[in-house]
Amino acid sequence: MRKMILQCGALALSLLAANVMAAVSPEEANKLGTSLTPLGAEKAGNADGSIPAWTGGIAKNAGAVDSKGFLADPFANEKPLFTITAATVDKYKDKLSDGQVAMFKRYPETYKIPVYPTHRSVGLPPEVYEAAKRSALNVNAINDGNGLANFTGNRYYAFPIPKNGVEVLWNHITRYHGGNLRRVIIQATPQTNGSYTPIRFEEEIAVPFLIKDADPDKASNVLTYFKQEVTAPARLAGSVLLVHETLDQVKEPRLAWIYNAGQRRVRRAPQVAYDGPGTAADGLRTSDNFDLFSGAPDRYDWKLVGKKEMYIPYNSYKLDSPSLKYDDVIKAGHINQDLTRYELHRVWEVIGTVKPSERHIYAKRHMYIDEDSWQAALVDHYDGRGQLWRVAEGHAQFYYDHQNPGYTLEALYDIIAGRYIALGMKNEEKHAYVYGFEARAADYTPAALRSSGVR
Repeated sequence: MRKMILQCGALALSLLAANVMAAVSPEEANKLGTSLTPLGAEKAGNADGSIPAWTGGIAKNAGAVDSKGFLADPFANEKPLFTITAATVDKYKDKLSDGQVAMFKRYPETYKIPVYPTHRSVGLPPEVYEAAKRSALNVNAINDGNGLANFTGNRYYAFPIPKNGVEVLWNHITRYHGGNLRRVIIQATPQTNGSYTPIRFEEEIAVPFLIKDADPDKASNVLTYFKQEVTAPARLAGSVLLVHETLDQVKEPRLAWIYNAGQRRVRRAPQVAYDGPGTAADGLRTSDNFDLFSGAPDRYDWKLVGKKEMYIPYNSYKLDSPSLKYDDVIKAGHINQDLTRYELHRVWEVIGTVKPSERHIYAKRHMYIDEDSWQAALVDHYDGRGQLWRVAEGHAQFYYDHQNPGYTLEALYDIIAGRYIALGMKNEEKHAYVYGFEARAADYTPAALRSSGVR
């Protein structure tokens, strides 16, 4: 009997170990802020100095902020070191993704990559660094990596010292966005000739621990509240999407509701997940293409390949300039590459392959995630035949006035159809992002959609 009890106990411990991935030791966590940056990147530069050492990021007052909240480009006087074209791509392909190389083949006359000096501009508030260290010591992955234990009190960067692919992905999902955020952004889905109709979104992203009247029990498995209203064009205006983004989506799937302006009804929206269609995207992106990747990781096996140096979109202040019109950005085939900026950075390379028991229109996702911000920079998407299908580029910008990383623009190119979607532009809007608004729990309920969606 005693032998049976011991055997059962050993089996239980074994199953627990398989289901819970341990946090790092205090000794390893102490590398954060010493040999590693406070977020877990390599502090040192590379051998030839083309990637400099991290020295804390750029200052909060690195540039002027105009009356609309747009940031001055702190690197405006710099010129490209060189520009990669279809004629020279083979020389640089070891530092490019397969998707970037494919873009040169698809658009040999117009696609280019201007490469500028590298600036490790990311420098976050001290409380975010403290939260990342708490995460390193306390957070565990559960449910085969598809959920997080002990994360709620730690708030950011679940695994600053990751041990596998899904932990790297979790850092992208749980990265710092600057707190509660309001924004007005434009989405475009150009035809092959470059013509497009701007889709205007008014969005709010709220964090449970920054909502004073949030119920701790109800919000314990919620990462963020997200509300998106379509305000133009007129034929789409008035529709509102509400999402409760959950941490463990196996335990509690993403909760989503849509207010349909034509029907004046609120309905549950289970399709707003995985490969369900993105809002007003003309079939050019999935729900989990938002933010380059969002939602549950459970349909894929995530393999950590390692780190490498790559040319990725970075410090994209020129692309965000309020002096630009959307027509300056949106061109046939791809965005205006003359407005882009690429730099050499170290990235984490992760490959997601759909599990045999699951389905998704993307059979494989090849991801490259910036080491300094944990923000996805490039993602190549493959179909069920193993053919490269869609290529994502996240044009990163460090919002130095609020000390948070983000995207200036997300582009997702369908290299088979010759079309693309660009999301996140705000050049012509009356104001840039608004941080720190006071959110109320009542604003993120299905009942609240009825009042916010009336037109």
